[in-house]
Amino acid sequence: MPKKVYKTSITEFYSIFKEHFLYILIIFGVVILHLIEVNIIDSVVTAWIGYDFTYNIQNIEGDIVSQFSQYWSPVIVYFFVIMYIAVYPFTLWFSPIYFIGNNQKNAMKTLAYGTLLIYVITLPFYLFFPITNVYTFYNLESTLNNAIPAVENLFYLTTTHNNCLPSLHVAMSILLARSVHLTRNKRLSYFLYFCMASVIISVIYLAIHWIIDVICGAIIAIVIIFILDYFIKDE
Repeated sequence: MPKKVYKTSITEFYSIFKEHFLYILIIFGVVILHLIEVNIIDSVVTAWIGYDFTYNIQNIEGDIVSQFSQYWSPVIVYFFVIMYIAVYPFTLWFSPIYFIGNNQKNAMKTLAYGTLLIYVITLPFYLFFPITNVYTFYNLESTLNNAIPAVENLFYLTTTHNNCLPSLHVAMSILLARSVHLTRNKRLSYFLYFCMASVIISVIYLAIHWIIDVICGAIIAIVIIFILDYFIKDE
C-alpha cells in the first residue's frame, strides 16, 4: 500500500467507501450466492440430473492431465499448492482492498462487474453440466492434502468435486491480473501476472482441472475483459 493510504482521514475513507459500495456489494453478493450453490443447491441438482459428463470430456482429451501425476515432485507440488490454496485467495481479497484504499474506480469496476459476469456465465455449467475433477475421477492421491494435511476439508467448503467446467480459478486469476494492471502499479501487476500463470499451471500439474476447463475459463475471462474495457472508460 502507498504511504498516502495510511494518512487518509476517516472522513475521506468514508467518502471513498461510499463510492465503491455498489462494487463491494456485487462482490460479496457473488460470494454468498456461490457458497449457497456449493453447500446447498449443487448436490440436489446433481442428483436430479443423475449423469456425470466427465466421461464426455475424457473421450475428447484422453488421459493427458492425469499423466502429470507421474512427474509430481514434492518441491514443485508444494509450491503450486501454496499458490493455489494460499496466494491466490489472498490476491482475491487483497485486490479490492487495495483498489478501495487507493480509490481505483476503474480497477474496482472491472473486478466487480467481471466477477458478476463470470459467475453468471459459469453457474449454469456448474449446476447442469457436472464435471468431476481429474484426481477424483482417476482416484489419484490428493496433492492438496499431501502438501497441507486436512486442507482439502476447508477447500471444499467453497467448491465441489464436480464444479470444474469452466475453471473459476483460471477465469478469476486472469480478471484479477487485468484489474490490477489498470492501477498502473507495475510491481503489483507483475506479481499478479506471476500468480495468474502459477494458478493456470497448477490446476493442470496438480491434476485438478481438465484442459477444456482451463481453456473455457480463459476464453470467458478474456471476452469479458474486452467487453468491460469497451464500456468502462478511463476517468
